[in-house]
Amino acid sequence: MLGTIAKGKVIDQNDDAYYVQIEGVTYELKRKEITQEEPPKLGDEVKGFLYDDKQHNRQMTQFLPFAQADQYGWSKVTDVRFDLGVFVDIGLPDKDVVLSVDDLPFNKDVWPRKDDQLLVHLETDDKDRIWAKLADEDIFDQLSAHFPTDMKNKDVFGTVYSSRDVGAFVITSDYYLAFVHASQMAQPLRVGEQFKGRVVGISQYGRLNLSSLPRAFEEIDDDAQMILMSLRRKRDKTLPFYDKSDAQEIKNYFGISKSAFKRALGHLLKNRYVSEDKEAGSITLINDPEAEENE
Repeated sequence: MLGTIAKGKVIDQNDDAYYVQIEGVTYELKRKEITQEEPPKLGDEVKGFLYDDKQHNRQMTQFLPFAQADQYGWSKVTDVRFDLGVFVDIGLPDKDVVLSVDDLPFNKDVWPRKDDQLLVHLETDDKDRIWAKLADEDIFDQLSAHFPTDMKNKDVFGTVYSSRDVGAFVITSDYYLAFVHASQMAQPLRVGEQFKGRVVGISQYGRLNLSSLPRAFEEIDDDAQMILMSLRRKRDKTLPFYDKSDAQEIKNYFGISKSAFKRALGHLLKNRYVSEDKEAGSITLINDPEAEENE
């Protein structure tokens, strides 16, 4: 009975609530939880969602939760207990529902955290306990939309709905199905984690392949960006500076210290964005990361 929408008869009332009887059980329907136009009277039939609150009191509400037995809804994680599971807010005023540890990954590092988003529906067990259940692959297939063909290198916002050793399965804010291979993550993505990624290709299974790693040029610090910008402006992509250049000349041209210049140059050399000719005392742009990202 709990976790369902049912009808019952109003048998009592006070200033704060009505009391509704269904199959011999009385449920409290608070006045603030009524959505019907006309307030009920004694003897009227009313309909609402049945649940028990944190104190295990039987409650009815006419504000229906986001998720129900036959309806999936996005729910925010409110708490995590590794011995029990995660609690999610399904829109009830005084009750969060548990997604059991049995329905979560064995690796707790990829468990949802507070404020992550999960697509769930509800199940009630034979002890009248309401549980949240994750949407499976078939549900996401049904929800998914076809993506355009020009998605390469586009930024997308996604939510992880399954995390495995090989990578994470994602649905984007436009309901495109996507996958992030483990090699394209700085760290494993959690179930329920929301993140910004970029499209790096299309898989043979009709999903977008994403990367959650920063773009190469976003990883470069301000000093290195300035050196790159200066090189781009030169017709031959070359500047008369290298790691042994005079400190004052570096300061006059770039406005930074020699040590800062050497750190930035070292980063650019390590990533093979520039080459250094020590005999000529120059550096040359050979592999522009910004151009790479736009290919």
